[in-house]
Amino acid sequence: MEGHALRNGSGLQVRRLETATPGTTSHPNISSRTPPYPKLLKKLHDVRNILGPSRRLSLAEKILYSHLHNPEESLLSNTDNGSKIRGSAVLKLKPDRVAMQDASAQMALLQFMSCGLPSTAVPASIHCDHMIVGEKGADVDLPSSIQGNKEVFNFLESAGKKYGIEFWPPGAGIIHQTVLENYASPGLMMLGTDSHTPNAGGLGAIAIGVGGADAVDALVDAPWELKGGTGFIIEYHGAGVETLSCTGMATICNMGAEVGATTSLFPFTPRMNSYLQSTHRSSVANAASTIASSKGAHNLLRADPEAEYDSEIVINLSTIEPHINGPFTPDLSTPLSKFADAVKTNKWPQSVSASLIGSCTNSSFQDMKRAEDLVKQASAAGLKPKTDFFITPGSEQIRATLEDSYTLETFSSAGGTVLANACGPCIGQWNRTDGTKKGETNAILSSYNRNFRGRNDGNPETMNFLASPEIVTAMSYAGSTTFNPLTDSITTPSGNPFRFSAPHGPELPAGGFAEGNAAFHPTTGPPDPSTPVVIDPKSDRLASLDPFEPFPNGELKGLRVLYKVAGKCTTDTISAAGPWLKYKGHLPNISANTLIGAVNAATGEVNVAYDIDGITKSGIPELAALWKEEGRGWLVVAEHNYGEGSAREHAALQPRYLGGRVILAKSFARIHETNLKKQGVVPLAFAMEADYDLIDACDEVETVGLYDMLVNGGQGEVSLLVTKNKTREKRRIAVKHTLSKDQCGFILAGSALNLLAKQKGAR
Repeated sequence: MEGHALRNGSGLQVRRLETATPGTTSHPNISSRTPPYPKLLKKLHDVRNILGPSRRLSLAEKILYSHLHNPEESLLSNTDNGSKIRGSAVLKLKPDRVAMQDASAQMALLQFMSCGLPSTAVPASIHCDHMIVGEKGADVDLPSSIQGNKEVFNFLESAGKKYGIEFWPPGAGIIHQTVLENYASPGLMMLGTDSHTPNAGGLGAIAIGVGGADAVDALVDAPWELKGGTGFIIEYHGAGVETLSCTGMATICNMGAEVGATTSLFPFTPRMNSYLQSTHRSSVANAASTIASSKGAHNLLRADPEAEYDSEIVINLSTIEPHINGPFTPDLSTPLSKFADAVKTNKWPQSVSASLIGSCTNSSFQDMKRAEDLVKQASAAGLKPKTDFFITPGSEQIRATLEDSYTLETFSSAGGTVLANACGPCIGQWNRTDGTKKGETNAILSSYNRNFRGRNDGNPETMNFLASPEIVTAMSYAGSTTFNPLTDSITTPSGNPFRFSAPHGPELPAGGFAEGNAAFHPTTGPPDPSTPVVIDPKSDRLASLDPFEPFPNGELKGLRVLYKVAGKCTTDTISAAGPWLKYKGHLPNISANTLIGAVNAATGEVNVAYDIDGITKSGIPELAALWKEEGRGWLVVAEHNYGEGSAREHAALQPRYLGGRVILAKSFARIHETNLKKQGVVPLAFAMEADYDLIDACDEVETVGLYDMLVNGGQGEVSLLVTKNKTREKRRIAVKHTLSKDQCGFILAGSALNLLAKQKGAR
């Protein structure tokens, strides 16, 4: 791609990201991408001494404990001298690395900048993948998206240069695939500002999705806290593990986010070695192989023999049937053999309007080569896809390798559209050109990881059914949701029946991966304090942050229930993606979408809130803004797993900005509950779930015991005194919390950032 370097008004050289400017890229520093194995092995040795030589550790425990800031404090405090660590301990950890995608990096960097530090404490990277629209194809979509988001990309690139953060420009690839190819390593611990960060577990890493405030902990060298009892880590083991490719294991770990796991990981296998070698990291492969082959106490990369697990699920890989998941949730799963009946029983659309393969979940070389095999089979029979067919390579490395092997030509010749190496339709960045109107019921098939209502194209009536790339590709040729590619035939133009054979594809390219276009290589280098961070004071895309006010010196009184939510309330519900992504760096602007997808428990209406008089109605963010202007704090009442989905800290920032002080729910999703605490919002759960029925919109609420509990570091009982809005009847509702001592400090200071900045002397 041709181009030139431009300069902005401050004189900063800004690389327009469709170009390759001389001197802005360098060969990667493999040493900085290698886990500190000697340090980790030393820490593991210390842990063995603390817990005793007879203690058997799982792989997850080994990696986590070898990253503890102070092993003795974390492992022996409140754990009955180390005998009850799981579910009880608060692990204060020092991650090795942080990765941020462009939508969430904006707020993470704005928070980091307010701490006044000259550089990040650990290696970090920025990946521009969320803000690229998928529509006509990479050659058209990428330049258009870069132009439309240039001030955000310029901000991210300038911040990366100032603080020494590797910057991967638009088109370089999807964060999780890029991390797998470049940073993920056996035994590594990293944080990523995206819920599917656990993808890196396919290479034996502990990789955890977090909000931007959590990422700032690692960036400023503050211990990052993981509390026991807030979720599980899924650790795979057994003979079947040896049969899986590295990228196949990554797909499995990626989808662990959909069952609420903190993260997922696999033990070191020869397939990981092969993948590391193929992605030009032989030194990492050799070091990991040596550790994995060591015996007993020194083996960081495999669980101890007879390690104990909280629960075990046995999966027989030889008996698993392909499944299709959806619509509207990834955990509605139907075996392929029964899917046609489910379509008819549920009256789902029988025709498919679009088929999409790729995304961070299923965009590996092996995935694409298997899909290509099916396309070649169908093309040889004279068939063309009956749906729009979109292909998203996971990275420039994947795209270039597929181009070299003529795979992309196979897709294009069949009528497929190759999109940019970015998230695109998976996270709402999809401009449909097939005439489907908003509100029109239709079905799409995708190999994505998430399919919440309205997520892909903004149409709440688009039913996205999730399947493997192979199933999606094969079904695109039938154009029907009732087609089973394992058993059914398609009539060819010549009138003959055609049936797909099982696809095959090489696990890795024979000659290693191609490097691809140098324009998409990362900008690297030491921190440059002289670099100004580019923020236009008149921008409607970026705005500096003002600190939130601290907690009052007493109980919260006069709160009102802004909204009582019925049913699922995901982070998409609380802070919609799609066109709103452009405001990720501008908290006042993006707050205008707060809870606009939430269902009113009393009326069934979406984004319709009623004021205290019970008559005046408005959108939820409008009422929140009005109450904020009136000085009235508020809370939201919700059901189970509040905040499930993406690691979208804006879903916590926005309510806080608009005056929200408490979220009261039956239960919380792990990442979101932490995000709320970090921003100074108190997450409380009903002690008895049936009490959800006792509180309604506009009821008045006073906390009882909350302030004392916060001052006492999480100790003490909390309840809510509820005064009914209409009858003035009073009721006491018992609640519970998971606030640790440190998290109580966040709430009292007004936010974790306020406390951190005070500790670092920036405020």
